[in-house]
Amino acid sequence: MVPQAHYNRYRILVVEDELHLLELYQKELEDEGFKVITATDGEQAINLNKKALPDLVVLDIKINPAYGGGLEVLKEIKTFDNKIPVILNSAYTTFRADFSTWLADAYVIKSSDLSELKRRIKELLHLD
Repeated sequence: MVPQAHYNRYRILVVEDELHLLELYQKELEDEGFKVITATDGEQAINLNKKALPDLVVLDIKINPAYGGGLEVLKEIKTFDNKIPVILNSAYTTFRADFSTWLADAYVIKSSDLSELKRRIKELLHLD
């Protein structure tokens, strides 16, 4: 188990186009001790993934479709680095049946209670 004080060596890229949610995720994850990088669209997410080399990505499925939406971004991220854990984050359970989501390492339903998201992050970074 990694002490929470050491979480700051882990960089998490959060991709969310709803600014109030993005700010909530950033604050909550920084309060946990993580370094948080944010993106509001797919193009920005892909560029940051390549430059910042995060340890994990939290990706909204329904981001602005100008770059193809969250599932296209997922494919790009996994093409660049297939070992990086990606958590798909969505308000919709219907995407679980989409084969494209199977590239992700986890699927979390959006909630104002971020305990499930935090649990999955720690699990995928082997911090439990």
